[in-house]
Amino acid sequence: MRKILFPLILACLLIFPGLALAAEGHGLRIVSLTPATTEILFALGLDEEIVGVSSFCNYPAAAAKKEKVGTFSQANIEKILSLRPDIIFCTGLEQAPMVTELRQLKLKVCVSDPNNLEELYTSILEIGRLTNKEANAQRLIKAMQASIEDVTSRLKLKPDAARPKVYVEFWHDPIMSAGQGSFIDELISLAGGINISHDMPRAYSFFSPEQVLKQDPDIIILAYMTGNNPASLLKGRLGWDKIKAVKNNRVYNDINPDIILRPGPRLTEGLEEIYKRLYP
Repeated sequence: MRKILFPLILACLLIFPGLALAAEGHGLRIVSLTPATTEILFALGLDEEIVGVSSFCNYPAAAAKKEKVGTFSQANIEKILSLRPDIIFCTGLEQAPMVTELRQLKLKVCVSDPNNLEELYTSILEIGRLTNKEANAQRLIKAMQASIEDVTSRLKLKPDAARPKVYVEFWHDPIMSAGQGSFIDELISLAGGINISHDMPRAYSFFSPEQVLKQDPDIIILAYMTGNNPASLLKGRLGWDKIKAVKNNRVYNDINPDIILRPGPRLTEGLEEIYKRLYP
């Protein structure tokens, strides 16, 4: 289903071919309702063209100063109309009803919903094409690829047998983790780890405490705020004090969740941070 939602080229070009208005001699007016796309737009040098963002768009710092046009899942249509945008960037799934509403108003909406790094590169290229920033998009992708290569080249010095088992929990009540088809799963693999929730039926889903106990991960990453002593928190869960990661105090909650959950340029920072936890 998610792969059906992704193709940005079709989602944009079939609806409004040849949009790149910036090439016609006047700047675009852009509204971005998704934090990841906002980060991409800023990375492409489109600060001046962005006229509105959602309240969830908090990076870079300049994004927080932009006009707010609603939340992640609820747009302020009147505010958006008042900003006269040439294009509105959204994502799939949670924003699908909002996308439908905006398109019914004949607004130009582009949906970006990548599921992996290759799809993210395609998304960045298409955003660059639509905004006349293709060269910047190419440079951004090359920089991301170079950062990834820097990490993976270090792994060549590590024996396969040393690869630690990793459990990433991005919510605790109920417990949720990330499996195959998620960026977290891809980042763990690139960082030289084995994701214990790789075989979950969906990319993001519930994960039982019993499964964690059975897999006995070497490292646990909590992608949410839990206080200063995450290992002691997990010891309160039945049987978790026996897990290797908890016993050896290799439970981490100091990675900014945005750099491992948002499909944007900072995923390479997230990869580096995961690598440092796996191979300190």
